[in-house]
Amino acid sequence: MQGRILGYDTDSAEGMISAEDGCRYAFTPTDWRHRTAPQTGQRVDFEARDGRATGIYVTGGTAMTADKNRFVAALLALFLGTLGLHKFYLGKIKAGIIMLCVAVFGSILFGVPTAIIALIALIECIIYLATPDDAFERKYVEGDTAWF
Repeated sequence: MQGRILGYDTDSAEGMISAEDGCRYAFTPTDWRHRTAPQTGQRVDFEARDGRATGIYVTGGTAMTADKNRFVAALLALFLGTLGLHKFYLGKIKAGIIMLCVAVFGSILFGVPTAIIALIALIECIIYLATPDDAFERKYVEGDTAWF
C-alpha cells in the first residue's frame, strides 16, 4: 500500500502514516526499512496488518524535497552554475559555498578557477538533463551526491 508519513516522534518511537485508502496506520522503528530516520511528508510503500504499518520502504522524498525538479536544477546550473545556485537549490549547501567562493575569488587568478567551475556546472547541467526523474531524486535530492 502507498502513503505519506504524517509524523514521527523520536521520544515515543511512534509514527503515523496516512494511506491511499484513507486510513491511518501507526508504525515503530522496527517496521522501518530505510537507512535514514522517518521524516514527515515522505512517500512510503508498506504492508497494512491489524491497523499497523509493517515493512515500510521509502518511495519518494519529503514534502520539502519532493518539489525539486531536475529541469530547474539544470537551468540553474546552466545560467547561474558558476555561483553554485543549483547546489543551493538541491540542498547541497557546502558544495554551493565552495562553488560560490571559487567563482568570486577566482578572478584573482585571472579567472581560471572560475572557468573550471563554469565547466563543472555545464557538465552537471547535462547530467541532470540526462538522468531520469526517479534516479535524479534518489541520487541528488535524497542522496548524498553533491558532485557529478
